[in-house]
Amino acid sequence: MDAPEAPTRDGVDDAPGLRYGTPQAWWTIGAVVLGSGIVFLDGTVVNVALPSIGQDLGTSLGGMQWTVNAYLVTLSSLLLLGGSMGDQFGRRRVFVAGLVVFTAASMLCGVAPTTGFLVAARALQGIGGALLVPGSLSILAATFHPDDRARAIGAWSGMAGVTSSLGPFLGGWLIDAFTWRLIFFINVPLAAVAVAVAVRHVPETRAPVRLPLDLAGAALVTVALAAISYAAIEQGASAQGAVAVVGVVALIGFLAWEHRSAHPMLPLGVFRSRQFSGANLTTFAVYAALGAAFFLVTLQLQISLGYSALEAGVSFFPFTLLMLWLSPKAGQVSQRIGPRLPMTIGPLTAGAAMVVFGQIEPGDRYVTSVLPAVVLFGLGMATTVAPLTATVLASVDDAMAGVASGVNNAVSRLAGLLAVAVLPALAGIAIGDSLADALAEGYTTALRMSAALCAAGGAIALVMVERARPTRPVVHPAPQVACGDPCLAESETARSDRN
Repeated sequence: MDAPEAPTRDGVDDAPGLRYGTPQAWWTIGAVVLGSGIVFLDGTVVNVALPSIGQDLGTSLGGMQWTVNAYLVTLSSLLLLGGSMGDQFGRRRVFVAGLVVFTAASMLCGVAPTTGFLVAARALQGIGGALLVPGSLSILAATFHPDDRARAIGAWSGMAGVTSSLGPFLGGWLIDAFTWRLIFFINVPLAAVAVAVAVRHVPETRAPVRLPLDLAGAALVTVALAAISYAAIEQGASAQGAVAVVGVVALIGFLAWEHRSAHPMLPLGVFRSRQFSGANLTTFAVYAALGAAFFLVTLQLQISLGYSALEAGVSFFPFTLLMLWLSPKAGQVSQRIGPRLPMTIGPLTAGAAMVVFGQIEPGDRYVTSVLPAVVLFGLGMATTVAPLTATVLASVDDAMAGVASGVNNAVSRLAGLLAVAVLPALAGIAIGDSLADALAEGYTTALRMSAALCAAGGAIALVMVERARPTRPVVHPAPQVACGDPCLAESETARSDRN
């Protein structure tokens, strides 16, 4: 017999909604924690698995870049479209569809016989993530009573933080004890439970006004990001120049289309706000540095220092602890003194950490060389993330909060994508060399470039972010919530706090 389903509701505040602490409320929170948890787990362990993947499949540095970026291309370009699809077709329905696609792609990743197959499967994972990620928090925002929305999101973020912090331990252990393929197969049982719970217990909701989907915009930006990534990664390829031109033309076409479209996926008018533009430029600079650093430092630890996958994953655990502990405090401080100072000091501190990371070389010990950089990095990002995400939301009208959060989320993903594609080449890391030789050639230079990006982010905040503009409160402590979905929680938390 089919499982009973809760009635469908339109909108967010047009019905009483779930009350925190009820059985259905806990089932709903559990479903979105499991669903978003598989994305967070995947994000924390794939970088750790890259050396093992490379050894097993004979993957070059370029192949490793594509393993990361194929996912980010489709995720970044389709993220805003995925949120719109949830509003139009049903948030639970699209969330479940995202889970199914993400899990099927994970199984393909797990059985990948070649690097090309793995890259294609990772691109499919990104499509699933683009359906899944926006739905996780929009379900909570749409189904919970306004008075309980903040508590629901807080519970979600706490559980997500615990889930994410386990990723390096679990992933590293699976890679070392068995095979890297298990980091993808582990998604299957988790997703199966999430789908079953969502179908049975999560109410369906839709937006009261359903706008046409911007399919043309999504196609143009996908082509643009894929072509630009190819041109940056495939150094010396015969088609590199032509593909770069295609990418630039597609990007210009995307911006022109969004400017003329009646229902754009990226409303360009939101960038008229100096505060919003400044916060997003800071996001781009800082998250580009973040993406490049995690990619390269994880490789350096395993290839040059001989760390196991588990040791490399656990090396960043102090970063997670600092984010969990300090992010809420940084949000409170920015409420009192304004966001400009934290958003300036934080990136500069993270940039200093990049310089220290860049000095890591074979023979160095963790306590004296790696740990100081990790701690400094955690302090810098904890100081930056909460004020940054709150500032993005405070810089637009309430009616645009969802758009602002989606744009900032996409900007952070895009920054990581471009950094992983472009920065190694600029630093002189050749994809044709062995991993050890490639890192020896340009690792320090690449980390210094990352430091410069962080410093640029701090300078942008100093110039463009207002000193004492009120910001919406930040309640979630989870670093992956902040780094992976930087604004979705703030949007609905702030709205419920004002009710």
